[in-house]
Amino acid sequence: MMRKCIGIFGGTFDPIHLGHLRLALELKQQLALDEMHLLPCYLPPHRAAPGASAPQRVDMLQLALHNCPELQIDKRELQRDKPSYTLDTLREIRAEQGGQTSLSLCMGMDSFCTLDTWYEWQQLIRLAHIVVVERPGYELPAVGPVAELVRRHSADVAAIKTAAMGAVVIVAPRLLPVSATDIRAQLKTGQSPQFLLPDAVLEYIHAQQLYR
Repeated sequence: MMRKCIGIFGGTFDPIHLGHLRLALELKQQLALDEMHLLPCYLPPHRAAPGASAPQRVDMLQLALHNCPELQIDKRELQRDKPSYTLDTLREIRAEQGGQTSLSLCMGMDSFCTLDTWYEWQQLIRLAHIVVVERPGYELPAVGPVAELVRRHSADVAAIKTAAMGAVVIVAPRLLPVSATDIRAQLKTGQSPQFLLPDAVLEYIHAQQLYR
Protein backbone atom coordinates (compact mmCIF):
# COMPACT_ATOMS: atom_id res chain seq x y z
CA MET A 1 0.00 0.00 0.00
CA MET A 2 1.27 3.46 -0.93
CA ARG A 3 0.70 5.50 2.20
CA LYS A 4 0.39 9.29 1.84
CA CYS A 5 2.90 11.03 4.15
CA ILE A 6 2.41 14.57 5.46
CA GLY A 7 4.78 16.60 7.62
CA ILE A 8 3.56 19.32 10.01
CA PHE A 9 6.07 21.99 10.99
CA GLY A 10 4.62 24.50 13.44
CA GLY A 11 5.92 27.75 14.84
CA THR A 12 5.22 31.42 15.29
CA PHE A 13 7.30 32.30 12.17
CA ASP A 14 7.82 35.77 13.64
CA PRO A 15 9.34 36.35 11.09
CA ILE A 16 9.80 33.37 8.77
CA HIS A 17 13.51 33.05 7.87
CA LEU A 18 15.87 30.91 5.81
CA GLY A 19 16.55 28.59 8.76
CA HIS A 20 12.84 27.65 8.93
CA LEU A 21 12.53 27.29 5.18
CA ARG A 22 15.65 25.22 4.61
CA LEU A 23 14.85 22.93 7.56
CA ALA A 24 11.30 22.32 6.34
CA LEU A 25 12.56 21.49 2.85
CA GLU A 26 15.33 19.19 4.13
CA LEU A 27 12.87 17.35 6.37
CA LYS A 28 10.48 16.86 3.47
CA GLN A 29 13.29 15.34 1.41
CA GLN A 30 14.97 13.34 4.20
CA LEU A 31 11.67 11.80 5.34
CA ALA A 32 10.39 11.33 1.74
CA LEU A 33 7.17 13.20 2.58
CA ASP A 34 4.51 13.88 -0.02
CA GLU A 35 3.62 17.22 1.59
CA MET A 36 5.16 19.53 4.18
CA HIS A 37 2.78 21.97 5.88
CA LEU A 38 4.06 25.08 7.67
CA LEU A 39 1.62 25.73 10.50
CA PRO A 40 1.77 29.23 12.01
CA CYS A 41 0.24 29.28 15.49
CA TYR A 42 -2.14 32.00 16.67
CA LEU A 43 -1.19 32.31 20.35
CA PRO A 44 1.55 29.91 21.46
CA PRO A 45 0.66 28.65 24.97
CA HIS A 46 4.34 28.42 26.00
CA ARG A 47 5.77 31.79 24.97
CA ALA A 48 5.10 35.50 24.59
CA ALA A 49 2.65 36.72 21.95
CA PRO A 50 4.23 37.24 18.50
CA GLY A 51 5.45 40.71 17.51
CA ALA A 52 3.63 40.57 14.15
CA SER A 53 -0.12 39.96 13.83
CA ALA A 54 -1.50 36.70 12.46
CA PRO A 55 -2.35 38.25 9.05
CA GLN A 56 1.14 39.80 8.83
CA ARG A 57 2.81 36.46 9.60
CA VAL A 58 0.69 34.78 6.91
CA ASP A 59 1.63 37.53 4.44
CA MET A 60 5.33 36.90 5.20
CA LEU A 61 4.91 33.13 4.78
CA GLN A 62 3.16 33.61 1.45
CA LEU A 63 5.94 35.90 0.24
CA ALA A 64 8.60 33.42 1.40
CA LEU A 65 6.91 30.45 -0.32
CA HIS A 66 6.07 32.24 -3.56
CA ASN A 67 8.57 30.16 -5.57
CA CYS A 68 8.51 27.01 -3.43
CA PRO A 69 5.79 24.50 -4.38
CA GLU A 70 7.45 21.94 -2.07
CA LEU A 71 6.08 23.71 1.03
CA GLN A 72 2.57 24.89 1.83
CA ILE A 73 0.85 26.96 4.51
CA ASP A 74 -1.83 25.58 6.85
CA LYS A 75 -3.71 28.53 8.40
CA ARG A 76 -6.12 26.58 10.62
CA GLU A 77 -4.64 27.65 13.96
CA LEU A 78 -4.86 31.32 12.98
CA GLN A 79 -8.57 30.92 12.28
CA ARG A 80 -9.36 29.68 15.81
CA ASP A 81 -8.86 32.98 17.62
CA LYS A 82 -7.68 31.21 20.78
CA PRO A 83 -4.46 29.57 22.06
CA SER A 84 -3.08 26.96 19.68
CA TYR A 85 -3.05 23.45 21.11
CA THR A 86 -1.21 20.97 18.91
CA LEU A 87 -3.55 18.18 20.00
CA ASP A 88 -6.60 20.00 18.57
CA THR A 89 -4.75 20.56 15.30
CA LEU A 90 -3.66 16.94 14.95
CA ARG A 91 -7.19 15.73 15.68
CA GLU A 92 -8.53 18.00 12.92
CA ILE A 93 -5.91 16.90 10.39
CA ARG A 94 -6.37 13.23 11.29
CA ALA A 95 -10.15 13.55 10.83
CA GLU A 96 -9.62 15.14 7.40
CA GLN A 97 -6.96 12.70 6.22
CA GLY A 98 -8.37 9.48 7.67
CA GLY A 99 -6.60 6.74 9.56
CA GLN A 100 -4.16 5.57 6.85
CA THR A 101 -2.29 8.81 6.09
CA SER A 102 1.06 9.10 7.86
CA LEU A 103 1.30 12.35 9.85
CA SER A 104 4.67 13.55 11.16
CA LEU A 105 4.76 16.33 13.75
CA CYS A 106 8.20 17.92 13.39
CA MET A 107 9.83 19.79 16.28
CA GLY A 108 13.23 20.78 17.61
CA MET A 109 14.97 18.85 20.38
CA ASP A 110 14.50 21.89 22.66
CA SER A 111 10.70 21.67 22.33
CA PHE A 112 10.65 17.88 22.55
CA CYS A 113 12.51 17.89 25.87
CA THR A 114 9.60 19.80 27.44
CA LEU A 115 6.85 17.85 25.66
CA ASP A 116 5.43 16.64 28.97
CA THR A 117 4.36 20.25 29.73
CA TRP A 118 2.12 20.35 26.61
CA TYR A 119 -1.66 20.01 26.76
CA GLU A 120 -2.61 16.29 26.87
CA TRP A 121 0.80 15.49 25.42
CA GLN A 122 0.41 11.70 25.82
CA GLN A 123 -2.28 11.75 23.10
CA LEU A 124 0.00 13.18 20.39
CA ILE A 125 1.75 9.89 19.60
CA ARG A 126 -1.68 8.28 19.02
CA LEU A 127 -2.37 10.74 16.22
CA ALA A 128 1.03 11.22 14.54
CA HIS A 129 4.70 10.35 14.50
CA ILE A 130 6.94 12.79 16.34
CA VAL A 131 10.03 13.79 14.35
CA VAL A 132 12.67 15.35 16.60
CA VAL A 133 15.36 17.54 15.05
CA GLU A 134 18.71 17.40 16.85
CA ARG A 135 19.96 20.84 17.93
CA PRO A 136 23.33 21.86 19.37
CA GLY A 137 23.24 22.09 23.16
CA TYR A 138 20.21 19.81 23.62
CA GLU A 139 20.11 16.10 24.42
CA LEU A 140 17.28 13.66 24.95
CA PRO A 141 16.37 13.41 28.66
CA ALA A 142 17.77 10.28 30.30
CA VAL A 143 14.90 9.88 32.78
CA GLY A 144 11.32 11.05 33.13
CA PRO A 145 8.17 10.93 31.00
CA VAL A 146 9.79 12.12 27.74
CA ALA A 147 12.62 9.58 28.10
CA GLU A 148 9.99 6.87 28.61
CA LEU A 149 8.14 8.00 25.48
CA VAL A 150 11.36 7.64 23.46
CA ARG A 151 12.12 4.24 25.00
CA ARG A 152 8.70 2.91 24.03
CA HIS A 153 8.28 4.50 20.61
CA SER A 154 11.75 5.13 19.11
CA ALA A 155 12.02 4.01 15.48
CA ASP A 156 13.94 4.81 12.32
CA VAL A 157 12.77 6.92 9.39
CA ALA A 158 11.22 3.90 7.65
CA ALA A 159 8.43 3.89 10.25
CA ILE A 160 6.98 7.03 8.67
CA LYS A 161 6.12 5.04 5.54
CA THR A 162 5.07 1.82 7.24
CA ALA A 163 2.71 3.27 9.89
CA ALA A 164 0.32 6.21 10.12
CA MET A 165 1.41 7.26 13.62
CA GLY A 166 3.16 6.08 16.77
CA ALA A 167 6.93 6.49 16.19
CA VAL A 168 9.46 8.90 17.68
CA VAL A 169 12.10 9.51 14.99
CA ILE A 170 15.30 11.45 15.74
CA VAL A 171 16.85 13.18 12.71
CA ALA A 172 19.89 15.40 12.18
CA PRO A 173 19.33 17.58 9.09
CA ARG A 174 21.61 20.48 8.29
CA LEU A 175 20.69 23.50 10.42
CA LEU A 176 21.28 27.08 9.33
CA PRO A 177 22.22 29.12 12.43
CA VAL A 178 19.45 31.70 11.94
CA SER A 179 17.15 32.86 14.72
CA ALA A 180 13.95 34.93 14.57
CA THR A 181 14.89 36.38 17.98
CA ASP A 182 18.20 37.61 16.54
CA ILE A 183 16.48 39.03 13.44
CA ARG A 184 14.00 40.97 15.61
CA ALA A 185 16.87 42.28 17.76
CA GLN A 186 18.78 43.47 14.70
CA LEU A 187 15.72 45.26 13.34
CA LYS A 188 15.06 46.90 16.71
CA THR A 189 18.57 48.34 16.83
CA GLY A 190 18.56 49.48 13.21
CA GLN A 191 20.87 46.76 11.87
CA SER A 192 20.17 44.85 8.67
CA PRO A 193 19.22 41.15 8.78
CA GLN A 194 19.58 40.88 4.98
CA PHE A 195 20.48 37.36 3.75
CA LEU A 196 18.97 35.78 6.90
CA LEU A 197 15.46 35.82 5.44
CA PRO A 198 13.96 36.16 1.95
CA ASP A 199 14.32 39.63 0.43
CA ALA A 200 10.56 39.88 -0.11
CA VAL A 201 9.96 39.22 3.60
CA LEU A 202 12.50 41.87 4.64
CA GLU A 203 10.88 44.40 2.27
CA TYR A 204 7.49 43.61 3.82
CA ILE A 205 8.88 44.06 7.36
CA HIS A 206 10.22 47.49 6.42
CA ALA A 207 6.98 48.49 4.67
CA GLN A 208 4.90 47.43 7.69
CA GLN A 209 7.41 48.92 10.15
CA LEU A 210 7.52 45.65 12.09
CA TYR A 211 9.81 44.85 15.06
CA ARG A 212 10.86 48.46 15.58
